[in-house]
Amino acid sequence: MIYKTLNQMKAKNLSAGKYADGQGLWLIKRSKGFGKWILRLSISGKRREMGLGAWPDVSIAEAREQASIARKQLRDGIDPIEERQRVRQPDEKVTVKEAVMSCFDARQAELKDDGKAGRWLSPLSVHILPKLGKKPIESIDQHILKKHLEPIWHDKPVAARKALSRMNLTLKHAAALGLDVDLQAVMKAQALLGKQRHKPSHIPSLPYEEAPQFYKWLKSKDFQSCYALRFLMLTAARTSEVRFATFDEIESDAWSLPPERTKTGKALRIPLTKEALAVIKQAKQSDDQKLLFPSVTGKPMSDATMSRFMEREGYNARPHGFRATFRTWVEEQTDTDFDVKEAALGHQVDSSIVRAYQRSDRFEKREKLMEKWDHFLTSN
Repeated sequence: MIYKTLNQMKAKNLSAGKYADGQGLWLIKRSKGFGKWILRLSISGKRREMGLGAWPDVSIAEAREQASIARKQLRDGIDPIEERQRVRQPDEKVTVKEAVMSCFDARQAELKDDGKAGRWLSPLSVHILPKLGKKPIESIDQHILKKHLEPIWHDKPVAARKALSRMNLTLKHAAALGLDVDLQAVMKAQALLGKQRHKPSHIPSLPYEEAPQFYKWLKSKDFQSCYALRFLMLTAARTSEVRFATFDEIESDAWSLPPERTKTGKALRIPLTKEALAVIKQAKQSDDQKLLFPSVTGKPMSDATMSRFMEREGYNARPHGFRATFRTWVEEQTDTDFDVKEAALGHQVDSSIVRAYQRSDRFEKREKLMEKWDHFLTSN
């Protein structure tokens, strides 16, 4: 093919078709009055076409200049098509929400049940992301954090501290991604916010001296919430552990909780006394029942069911407070070793080094302790 250099007049008079200007530059005309410029290049052994704009908006001189620059880039080892895309597309900033979710994804394996309960994300979802989620993570500093957490710093201190803690982890994660973030932003925000005035309050508990009378009163009630409360008292278990307890978890004289059902993320065996086993039997309504203490719909009872029952009956104490009732009784009325006291509450008491060699879960010692507690609750 013989290439002929185009000029403005010639290009204007050409009909629809493809016309070469030389060195890979082509004018593609859709009609007599409209067309486009393309530059054909060989990049890494493959023929590529690079658009240089519409004709006649882009003149012949402009198209030749762009083609010359592209050919020079190619000689310098630069892909002119990719380079143009890079220049045209500005760097996308990672937002606070994107950084938070990336941090959450990286930490999921170490969170209970892969963080599906949402507790890790909750402080950020409520107090940070609604107003800061779309901001670039690199723009976050101590002044922004102070402004958005100051309204809850004293009124909702736990949520505020958790939100700051999660933001600290997010900023560290963003730094690991290579982003230019201020790793001291959280520390400086805490300095600006100052000391929290809120005084922590404990969940109300029943004095252990009153526990037997309360248990005796519970035995006179034929409600699932009362059976659940009795079982909770006898096992010193957490409310959530009781609410979701199933018959599959009951093995002879032990209640075996899988790792995903415990706060520590470790499997736990809880001794069951004769009274605890009797409660299970009394609460069973049918042979195909899966939950020990189901609601009227057959699903797990609400986390407020037992609390509301105690509140309606005029008690200030709450179900979770029975763990404190039990722990105080153990301290005051027995000579139980510290590690057994704590293990009875499902707490982790040994260091990682000790756990590597000490494989016992102190079940027999805990069994004897729970029998004493059973006798205390039921003897009166």
